[in-house]
Amino acid sequence: MTHRRTLFAAAAALGLTPRLAAAQQRYASMYVFVPAGPGGGWDGLGRAIEQVARGAGLVGNFQFENVGGAGGTVGLPRFIAQRRGRADAVMIGGAVMVGAVLTNRTPVGIKDVTPIARMTTEPGVIVVPANSEFRDLRGFLDALKANPGAVSIGGGSAGGIDHITLGLLLKSQGRNAREGSYVAFAGGGPAQAAILGAQVKAGISGVSEFSEQIRAGRMRALATTGDARSLDGVPTLKESGLDIVIGNWRGVFGAPGINAAQRQGLVDFFTALHALPAWRQLMETRGWDDAFLTGTAFEEFLARDQRETEAVLRDVGLVT
Repeated sequence: MTHRRTLFAAAAALGLTPRLAAAQQRYASMYVFVPAGPGGGWDGLGRAIEQVARGAGLVGNFQFENVGGAGGTVGLPRFIAQRRGRADAVMIGGAVMVGAVLTNRTPVGIKDVTPIARMTTEPGVIVVPANSEFRDLRGFLDALKANPGAVSIGGGSAGGIDHITLGLLLKSQGRNAREGSYVAFAGGGPAQAAILGAQVKAGISGVSEFSEQIRAGRMRALATTGDARSLDGVPTLKESGLDIVIGNWRGVFGAPGINAAQRQGLVDFFTALHALPAWRQLMETRGWDDAFLTGTAFEEFLARDQRETEAVLRDVGLVT
């Protein structure tokens, strides 16, 4: 069975162009809620938005709050309760939260906030410490097949993209996802420390979260999860003979209870930000792919992603 969650840039999918009105949208201040610890992909997107928006004079001041845990499901109720109706508040979220809501069976989810814009997507990467016994993907897969429980693997929250990737790898080797030894971390920083400290034998996360350590030679990349190579000299799972292509989308959500005009104001703001050359340059530097999507198209994507994620989680045995 082929599992494909790679995303298409909105320019290709919808032919979107920024409206002139979008260029006029400004905020004196913006509150950015990140339902994860510092150092991870969601935090990285939030800080990138701040960097570009400040440089363009689109926002005067930013206030950040990080509340990590359980793929965003710990912080999500806080954002919903405390920022209801606030037009200057946004939350960063994405594919990880979709899976976490399902695996944790939480009563609240992305359905309870206001979709604004899908911003980026990036492939994942499977890494090991530089001195690991696993020299290549084949050796890693052989160990997983022989004894999944003996190969501890660190990544993001349970049920998220990293966990799903491991489940698909195990299934490809004739094992069940529940046999794996998955260690969930609240953010990219703690996961990175655990891998470098050999507290786990391998790690799975977005390419941008581990790229610096890979370039420095402190981690060895075994494979990436995209449709095409994203790291020089590192094969994809697909070209390694596994029918697995999976990406991690990230986006921005408004508070519940904002009106249509307030929502459109946020859509205009992120449309303007997305059109800036500085944003395109930053995405290239970070290794992110453009996945910009707003409006009804974004809502339809979210509904489809919910269905597909649930199907994959059931297929690999992570939900019943």
